[in-house]
Amino acid sequence: QPQLVESGGGAVQPGGSLRLSCAVSGVTLDYWAIGWFRQAPGKEREFVSVINIFGGSTYAESAQGRFTISRDDAKNAVYLQMNSLKPEDTAVYYCAAGNPSFRETDYSYWGQGTQVTVSS
Repeated sequence: QPQLVESGGGAVQPGGSLRLSCAVSGVTLDYWAIGWFRQAPGKEREFVSVINIFGGSTYAESAQGRFTISRDDAKNAVYLQMNSLKPEDTAVYYCAAGNPSFRETDYSYWGQGTQVTVSS
């Protein structure tokens, strides 16, 4: 059974950057797409980005132009580089393995999440 572990979250000022990591075990990245979702306090979890088994990527409008998803097949890891962070990016960020989609229900396996806080 795949296991996913996020890391790299933290506190950053507006305009700053963070790189989130998703370490995947139990399955290779040529089998599952890996997506990033986030959940802000009091809000539903929302799609951020996904990278498919061919390396193609899709972004939510809120992430387009600021976030970059990538993967390292040798390390079996997926990354989310987040630049020009805004206070509204504050959320718990989750990675998940499944079919490439913006829908939570298309993902079968989830990590525990990593907190990102953007504040001055």
